[in-house]
Amino acid sequence: MNKEENKIQDEELQNNTVEVQDENALDAETDAMISRITELEAALEASEEKVKEQQDSVLRARADVENMRRRTEQEIDKARKFALERFANELLPVIDNMERAVEMADKQDEAIKPMLEGIELTLQTMKSSVEKFGLKELNPHGEPFNPEFHQAMSIQESAEHAPNTVMLVMQKGYELNGRVVRPAMVMVSKAASGNVDEQA
Repeated sequence: MNKEENKIQDEELQNNTVEVQDENALDAETDAMISRITELEAALEASEEKVKEQQDSVLRARADVENMRRRTEQEIDKARKFALERFANELLPVIDNMERAVEMADKQDEAIKPMLEGIELTLQTMKSSVEKFGLKELNPHGEPFNPEFHQAMSIQESAEHAPNTVMLVMQKGYELNGRVVRPAMVMVSKAASGNVDEQA
């Protein structure tokens, strides 16, 4: 029986050795798999980070393109609106001189009536032409003084006008598409000194 017991013990020992070897091999495989999984997770995390960075880059590039498109549209719109500004500034003295010629002409003199009619017709044609392109006349007689549109050349006491009212327009102003190209030169009223309660 001793031999048999020894044989059984040897077999058990061999089985245990094989099991330990199998367990060690399994542990080594498991460790290798865990290591590989860790590597793959790190690579996946790095790839996800790159994708996020690229998505952010794409979003920033889209925003930059959109901003550039919007700025370009605004600049083109401004250029369209105010392309005539220099031309209008050169044309305004001509309109002023034609208006003065009409005002100063002797309307009773039959000899110059045809010429005066021609000047008036030319002036009206010129005014209607520039109005089509957004040039608008500022003639603020009787309106409250507004420093955005008017330039006060003098201030005078007046009992007939409310204080801070445009009494006289010395030179008409003009705006181009809502932007003042020349303010109206005006005389502004102030309260007559006898009407002011200085003790108040």
